[in-house]
Amino acid sequence: MEKLLETIPLFPLNSVMFPKGRISLQIFESRYIDMIRQCLREGSGFGIVLIATGAEVVQPGKRLDVHRVGTYSVVVDWNQLSNGLLGIEVEGCRTFQVLETWREANNLCRAVVKFRPDDAVDANVVEVRDEFVDYVELLRGLSRHPAVADLNLAMNFDNLREVAWRLSELLPIANKEKQVLLELEDPIARLQQIELYIAAMNG
Repeated sequence: MEKLLETIPLFPLNSVMFPKGRISLQIFESRYIDMIRQCLREGSGFGIVLIATGAEVVQPGKRLDVHRVGTYSVVVDWNQLSNGLLGIEVEGCRTFQVLETWREANNLCRAVVKFRPDDAVDANVVEVRDEFVDYVELLRGLSRHPAVADLNLAMNFDNLREVAWRLSELLPIANKEKQVLLELEDPIARLQQIELYIAAMNG
């Protein structure tokens, strides 16, 4: 049985990541170059968490606070960019709750996290019942938008869990709203909250 508690490095961003989502990053700080090298060497990953206060780049004397729920992610592609920086593409695997955080000597954040096995790519499929078909059609419509099609996201329209992840990711809402969705572990609860956000946008 996979451990539910684990110590992992954190990568604070001004973005919210969901399982099976993908994001491209340019790595230039030495703490993250070392982290990525270790991840590639060991086949491990790291946690992406939304910044609550502070900045992505270390600022001496400035406090960095992160939200307490994030997504464990792994590197799926990497290359040397034309500007000389390391470019990586990462994919979300499962969500976790942050229990404890600290900084290492090189300013890399580490945390003890508790994984949420029901909010993971290998969790059981949640069947799309008739009452949720409208959400699937909404996602199909979004997936046909050129900007979304260019992302080349894998979409499983038959798994309500994945439908909720992708809608959470693609809806034009602020990061603080996306974080609320990330913290809702149950896909039905996520879709109900998405419905409220859509109603607010249309109101």
